[in-house]
Amino acid sequence: MLTNKLQKRCPHEKEYHIPQFVSEEEVNVIQDAIGYKDTARKLTVHTLIHYLTCAAMNEFKSYRECADVGDKHGLPKVDHSTISKKAGHVDYKIMKELFHLVVSKCNRMTRRVLKISKELLLVDSITITVGKSRLPWALYHGERAGIKLHVSYTPLTEMPLQVVETTGLVHDGPIGEQLVDSRFIMVEDRAYFKIKRIDQFTEDQQKFVIRIKENVEIFRPHALQRLEQAGSPITRDITCQLGTKQSRSEKRHRVVFFKDDYGNEMRVVTNLMDVAPEVIADMYKARWRIETFFRWIKQNLNVPVLFGTTENAVFNQLFAALIAYVLLKWLYSKTAEGRIFKKLSFISFLRQLQKDNLPIDWRSEMAVILKKL
Repeated sequence: MLTNKLQKRCPHEKEYHIPQFVSEEEVNVIQDAIGYKDTARKLTVHTLIHYLTCAAMNEFKSYRECADVGDKHGLPKVDHSTISKKAGHVDYKIMKELFHLVVSKCNRMTRRVLKISKELLLVDSITITVGKSRLPWALYHGERAGIKLHVSYTPLTEMPLQVVETTGLVHDGPIGEQLVDSRFIMVEDRAYFKIKRIDQFTEDQQKFVIRIKENVEIFRPHALQRLEQAGSPITRDITCQLGTKQSRSEKRHRVVFFKDDYGNEMRVVTNLMDVAPEVIADMYKARWRIETFFRWIKQNLNVPVLFGTTENAVFNQLFAALIAYVLLKWLYSKTAEGRIFKKLSFISFLRQLQKDNLPIDWRSEMAVILKKL
């Protein structure tokens, strides 16, 4: 996509290009579908995308910094007020569609053989808060305003798959319905638990592992036979109905009880009947990966530092940051698969890429990958 350039700041002015996953023509198609007419000559939508993804990759702090150093990253010289105005005017749905297009292309390129019949899909949300005067259209709690990104995330690719944007007060449960995908085993926390929902999932043959809310009653439990394993965290494995007489599941569901790493008992409901309870527990424990993803983007892509105040400005910036993450993750993963002598963590790769200080073996493999595109 995006010919964003992480440029070496040295006399040689050597540049590294983020691969062209999406052409300018594809951007224009998305603009037409959304109904946005771009009349700008210099700061086009395509150029704005470059600016915002570059800002995320290099952790710029404001539109002013974007304008001050943009030319050092191969971007046309533009005043910061022009960037701010453009970001607030461009419909953020364009950036959202671009994000999903980039994800679909990267996922096709990184498809691997699965060890289980279906891959996991982790669902959760991240809330970003600022002072209420900054985002008066997104009042949250007290003196804070907030926006929320509801994310489905595949641990196999370590990338988000779908994202739904809302204000901070919107509950996770209803939005979670938009992230359901029958190709995956849905792994979700208590916020997404609902008795009618798990009955419907079972009816639709949608595979799931969902944590049960603490006040949900167990009705007519029946213990399942299982082979005892030394050191197993499993304390109980049953089928039952869930809920009170006033609101009870129509179907019997499997509930697995296990101890987490801190000794707390967890209860998850699932319709996976031919899987060992230890595997069910591990599936739920995989949720920490989406928490790690949220923490990573907050710490490394300036997500909490919102440049603008309008809905378009905020979500354009956030979807651009997600595009940057997907591209960087793809580039890291593909390079790491090559002939590398010294392994690097993702964060080390990013830091050294930003400083143009990557080891020679990483540079060589990355050059081969980019040349193939």
